[in-house]
Amino acid sequence: MAYHAASAGARGRIAAGGPRGPARDNRGDASVSDRRNDGKDGRRAGARLAAKAGLAAGLAAGLLAVVLGGWLGAAPAARAAGDGDPAYIALGAGWYDMNKQDAQAADFRLEYRHDQKLWIFKPWAGIEATSDGAFYGLAGVLIDVHLGDHFVLTPSFGAGGYANGSGKDLGSAIEFRSQIEIAYRFADRSRLSLAFSHISNAGIGDDNPGTEILGAYYAMPIGSLFGQ
Repeated sequence: MAYHAASAGARGRIAAGGPRGPARDNRGDASVSDRRNDGKDGRRAGARLAAKAGLAAGLAAGLLAVVLGGWLGAAPAARAAGDGDPAYIALGAGWYDMNKQDAQAADFRLEYRHDQKLWIFKPWAGIEATSDGAFYGLAGVLIDVHLGDHFVLTPSFGAGGYANGSGKDLGSAIEFRSQIEIAYRFADRSRLSLAFSHISNAGIGDDNPGTEILGAYYAMPIGSLFGQ
């Protein structure tokens, strides 16, 4: 009788929802779920970064196609006007962050522009600094599109290392610069030009505020510095 009573009592406790053993710890499952979600977030971020890089590459390719079309469609005499252009030292100054105007500063540049071509491209290299202490060292390629004897349209692209100093943080130590420049070429082949530049990290950083610069250049043939 006592055995049957104990068994009946146990069955009663089980039916009433009594303990059946230690409760299951779901924290392990939650940790696995969190890792899966983190992996999904990482893949989404990678896809967004790839999309941004693809967009930047597409825009660069479109600009190059427009420039090449204009150059190939120009009159042969206009293209020939630039044959034999010398290497240049270019001094520039401008208005940094002229578009957004949340970190305006003066912009100063010194650039070397090679005279030798690789197909239609000329290499260049330079340094850029602002009155807020930013410093940018970069190199790239340019194309000179001669519009007659005196006017030259020069699109260019470059990349390099950027330090913001006390100025605008552009989101990455690697920045890219695209620029369009229109110049008047004097009889001695020196040039006075107006330029518009865009600098950004093309989405490779967590933040990509970018900036624009409106400036002017005076480019001197290197030979003229030595009386040639």
